[in-house]
Amino acid sequence: MKKTILFFALSLIILQSYSRGAVLPADTLRKNAINVYMESSDFIRKEIPYVNYVREIKDADVYIISTRQNTGSHGTEYTYFLVGQKSFAGMADTLIFTSTPDETAEITRHKQVNNLKMGLMRYVARTPLAGYINITFTEPLQETISTDKWNSWVFRSSISGFLNGEKTFRSTNLSGSLTASRITEDWKINLLSELNQNDTKYLINDSVTIRGTNSSKKLDALVVKSISDHWSAGARTELRSSSFNNEKIRISFMPGIEYDIYPYSESTRRQLRILYTAGYTFVNYMDTTIYNRISENLWSHALSASYEVVQKWGNINLVAEYRNYFHDWSKNNLSLTAFLDLRIARGLTVSFMGSGSMVHDQLGLIRENLPLDQILLQKKKLATQFEYFTSFGFTYTFGSIYNNVVNPRFGNSGGEMMMPFMMP
Repeated sequence: MKKTILFFALSLIILQSYSRGAVLPADTLRKNAINVYMESSDFIRKEIPYVNYVREIKDADVYIISTRQNTGSHGTEYTYFLVGQKSFAGMADTLIFTSTPDETAEITRHKQVNNLKMGLMRYVARTPLAGYINITFTEPLQETISTDKWNSWVFRSSISGFLNGEKTFRSTNLSGSLTASRITEDWKINLLSELNQNDTKYLINDSVTIRGTNSSKKLDALVVKSISDHWSAGARTELRSSSFNNEKIRISFMPGIEYDIYPYSESTRRQLRILYTAGYTFVNYMDTTIYNRISENLWSHALSASYEVVQKWGNINLVAEYRNYFHDWSKNNLSLTAFLDLRIARGLTVSFMGSGSMVHDQLGLIRENLPLDQILLQKKKLATQFEYFTSFGFTYTFGSIYNNVVNPRFGNSGGEMMMPFMMP
């Protein structure tokens, strides 16, 4: 009799265990999870395990585009655009959170995960996994908000330096800055002071030593007034000196006006800004220039256009600028900067970054011939008619569409040790 009771008890336990596993085993839960495309770190995949991370947007039920921009307090505003596809077509959400400059990467990445969790909930809620989600609120709410005693002003100071060398070479660099800013809906005020000192020394032999020094100082003030959701006006004032540019002192005042074809409120997704500035500059040079000037008064203007867009197929950032001096329109500069990151086919991504300038406005070039060592050390600006920089690359990925597993053994494939917080 006891053996019979024991047999039935064990059978019931096994049956119940099998029954619980047969309702929604782990593999079935995984198959029912939504497919999400985003640039995710290992930390995100570990903290949000109830979705499938896929490598291609076309395979996703929801794709997430991330952007970020600096705030007036030197923090960062992160924006997530969640867009539904397939059975979630027509659903879209925008989430925003801000990190302060004194927050660590650990705090920021937890904020990132919490915001992504909230954004994904209304999509997960339409799957069988919703029954396993618990939502909690951890902090009491205050009924009032304290007044900002700083009136939106933020101050920051920094100093940094490095020293490196060997038996025949030594290089030192020291730099520092002090900034003050006030960013509100109506005003943008940025004040900056900075200095930089760089010294290099090459020991060629017992009797020949080559030394080079660069130093620069700058005071900069930018004030911008918001006029509407498309227009703004402002001015920039700059006081600087630079041994590289042969400038003992340079003072400029450049007021301007800007129009954004898209509303400024959409700046995290797209911008098409046209900026025109014109103003006065006084320059006192360290050495006589190739135009036999030791100082001069200059009037100039500049026109620039900036286009930025972030979409599921990638992102584009283009800036074109033209400027010239009024006293001689042949003294001009035309530049173009471009950054492209495009998904042109399944698994195939092309990236490009480049800039180029047609240079015809080098008024401060030194008249005397520079010593060969100063040319090689690039301690003074040299005559040129163009400048350029470019880089490009292709990436092709194929195989399984899923990207859920994190395995840190023998090194972390997601780069989590080197980059604790990852953004696209």
